[in-house]
Amino acid sequence: MRLLLIGPPGSGKGTQAVALADHFGIAHISSGELLRRHVAEGTALGRSVADAISRGDLVPDAVVMDILRKPVEAASRNGGYVLDGFPRTVAQAESAYLVAKDIDAWVQVALYLDVPRDELIARMLNRAHSDGRSDDREDVILHRQDVFEQLTRPMLDYYARRETLVSVDGSGPIAEVTAAAIAALEQVRPHLS
Repeated sequence: MRLLLIGPPGSGKGTQAVALADHFGIAHISSGELLRRHVAEGTALGRSVADAISRGDLVPDAVVMDILRKPVEAASRNGGYVLDGFPRTVAQAESAYLVAKDIDAWVQVALYLDVPRDELIARMLNRAHSDGRSDDREDVILHRQDVFEQLTRPMLDYYARRETLVSVDGSGPIAEVTAAAIAALEQVRPHLS
């Protein structure tokens, strides 16, 4: 299974990606984790994207596609992946599809974690206090939510037309969201090409 998680910042994509990857025995690939690792290690790539990340802006497509290509290709050969954090726009999704199609690694199903905006903001403020992530300041949180609404939400229609889109309520306890996601994905799994 080649799965893309879509959800606003704070919706639990990373948490659910780990659980779903474990359940289905596939790789978890997070563009955000890969980018944050580059920033923390002070690589040339990390230095080039650090400002965009700290503002809550999107990193240039070419950079993200470059760091994801090898992990996605390898995971596809080994049973599939759960991808979270990219693509984040319809244009990125279209470009990623063209690249992934050439290596038989395109997304088969997109899972949307639907969480009300107020809850997302509260979760991210709590995460800022507990994890100390630099991109979890209130001004950045609000900006990231706006960026999601303007640029990422349109991907729901794109994946509903092109592949399979599954939506689950992501506002409950983690275990309940995981169970709902697994149940929904098990229903569509036999129909994936």
